[in-house]
Amino acid sequence: MINDIKTVEDVKLFAKQIIGEGVSFHPDDDFNDYMNFKTNEPCYTKEEAEVRNDLMNKCFEICEKEGADIYAVMLEVSLVETGMDKFIPLPSQPYPENN
Repeated sequence: MINDIKTVEDVKLFAKQIIGEGVSFHPDDDFNDYMNFKTNEPCYTKEEAEVRNDLMNKCFEICEKEGADIYAVMLEVSLVETGMDKFIPLPSQPYPENN
């Protein structure tokens, strides 16, 4: 797990790592709230959730500082990592015209 967020590239790496943990996440959500639907247990311990919440807060700070839209950045990573970019246009790509 990444230890610190210093750049938008770190934000992308953090999102990729969360997806790699098998979590479908939203930047506004508290990691304490994520549950495993098969076991009905929390995905993270309190300590693990706190680390991820702190890193997410840092992601917001860095994106704001760099003028990046955190939602677009993380959505794009999510789409690519899950293969959904084959069906949903990436935020960085122009929307295809319907002809």
